[in-house]
Amino acid sequence: MDLSNLKPASGSVHSDNFRRGRGHGSGNGKTAGKGHKGQKARSGAPRLGFEGGQMPLYRRLPKRGFTNRNTKDIVAINVNLLETFEAGSEVNAETLKQAGLVANARDGIKILGNGELTKKLTVKVSAFSESAKAKIEAVGGTCEVI
Repeated sequence: MDLSNLKPASGSVHSDNFRRGRGHGSGNGKTAGKGHKGQKARSGAPRLGFEGGQMPLYRRLPKRGFTNRNTKDIVAINVNLLETFEAGSEVNAETLKQAGLVANARDGIKILGNGELTKKLTVKVSAFSESAKAKIEAVGGTCEVI
């Protein structure tokens, strides 16, 4: 057993779309599942995260910086990893994924210049560093920005 196949015990989960407060015969009459008295039994019960007036956790924790909604998540691959391809082949996002070098090319792939390349390849990705481009073209390959 692992986390990916956990599920609740059969019969323990009920849908939340049944009608409450429709008499004893319905199985959910009288207090309609709210118990007896108390703040949570009344209308206007406190919102989620309310700690009875104490400074709530989401306000006690420090907040730093901001998250840019327009940021790009670009996967970086070094030139030496391109050695796995055969000479003369075309390297693109799809072939990198099939080779297992990229799990998910979210917003693009950039080739970086770490390592050596000995094979002539046609590389078509989002971006290249200057050193990577020089190394690919030095062995007769081509770099194409898509």
